[in-house]
Formats: sequence, structure tokens, C-alpha cells
Amino acid sequence: MGNIHPSAVIEEGAQIDPSVSIGPFCCIGAQVVLQADVILKSHVVVTGQTEVGEGTVIFPFAVIGEIPQDLKFKGEASRLFIGKRNRIREHVTMNCGTEGGGGLTKVGDDGLFMAGCHIAHDAILGDRVIMANSAAVAGHCIIDDDVIIGGLAGIHQFVRIGRGAIIGAVTMVTNDVIPYGLVQGPRGVLDGLNLVGLKRRGVARGDITALRAAFQMLAQGEGTFHDRAQRLGEETSSDYVREIVDFVAAETGRHFLTPG
Repeated sequence: MGNIHPSAVIEEGAQIDPSVSIGPFCCIGAQVVLQADVILKSHVVVTGQTEVGEGTVIFPFAVIGEIPQDLKFKGEASRLFIGKRNRIREHVTMNCGTEGGGGLTKVGDDGLFMAGCHIAHDAILGDRVIMANSAAVAGHCIIDDDVIIGGLAGIHQFVRIGRGAIIGAVTMVTNDVIPYGLVQGPRGVLDGLNLVGLKRRGVARGDITALRAAFQMLAQGEGTFHDRAQRLGEETSSDYVREIVDFVAAETGRHFLTPG
């Protein structure tokens, strides 16, 4: 067995890879699975039916896999799955799912969750998600790959945020955000595209130009937001623009943040 501090409390039944490191005063529940090279720094609680992927590091006072903050939760079996190589900083909370939401909260690979973040029940997060300090994702949200959520931002329940979008600090997001969107302001406004993120990922200039033209059409074209998106789909040859079109066409329980 790896480096396990004698003060750690590990309930019988927990599945812990021999390479795992568990620091002082950690508490590990009976249904927990810790994959290879997981590191729990100290004072970490991992409970419930929770699986933590290999190479993930969890910092002090994080509470992972506790029951949802949902009055409808009646103790039903539900899960939390955390992928590989995540960095989960101090005081982060991630809750398991609920029967009404599918029973699973899921976090992808290579994320960074800064101090005080919260991920609620039945939320589904993709890969390389970054949440800055004290940001919160409510229940049933879908956060796609490469999304950045600024400090103290709040994502309303059932909201979808498309791939590569960025949410500014101290922003409340109440409706769906298109892929690569830039949202800021106290009551989130779709204020442009995440051009910095696109350039950092090496997206071709032609695709960025197509995205900028698509955003202008969504902002100023004739008809409803969905009508404009449909016309974009008929006219575009860019896979990035097509991703926005498909996102708008997908089933959702919320409206969209639309360009001002």
C-alpha cells in the first residue's frame, strides 16, 4: 500500500490502489474507489459511491461525494465519478447525483477546481474545465470541454455551457451559453466570443473569422435566435460554426443568452 498516514480513517470496503497517497486526518468511505496515483493531501473527506480517477490531487478540507443539497433527495443510491489528473483545491465540494437527475455527477479529465468551488448533484462536466475560486455549478448543469468559469460566478440549474466558453467573475448565468461564447456582467450577458481561448488553442484564422461572422449574424440577423442559427447551419462550412448551430438545435430546458 502507498503512503497512508496512520491518522487517516478508511472504512472497510474502500478500494484503494497501492500507489495512492493519503495524508493526515483524511476520511475515506466504504464505497470509495481511488485509482492509481491519487493524492489526498490532508483533512480530505471522500465518501458515498465515489470514484476518483488516476493522478487526481485533492487538497485539504475538500469534501467529495457527500449527499446532494437537494430537499428531494431521499437517500437513494447515486454516484460521483471524477476523471483523471484533476486538481481539486481547498474547501471544494462535489456532491453525488439524485434519482431524479439520473443518479450521476460526473467530472471529466484534467480540470482545475480552485478553492471553495461547488459542483452540485447531477452536473456533468467535460475535460479541461477550470473553475476559479468560489464559483458554483448548480444541479443538472452540463459544462462542456475547455470551459472557464470565473471566480464567484454562479451557474443556474439545468444550464448548458458550450465548449470553449468563458464566464467572467461575479457573473450569474441563468440561460444556455453557446460554444466559444464570452459572458460577463452581474446578470450574465453574451458579450462576444472567447477569442483569446480560441487563439491559445491554435484555431485557424479562417475558423475564427467564420465564428466572428456567425456571432454578428446571431446578433443582428432577421428572425428569432433559432431562425438565425438555422440559417447559419445552411450557409456555413466551418466545423466550429456548425458546433454552435448544433448546440442551439439540441434539446434544452432553458432559453439562450443571446448577443446584445
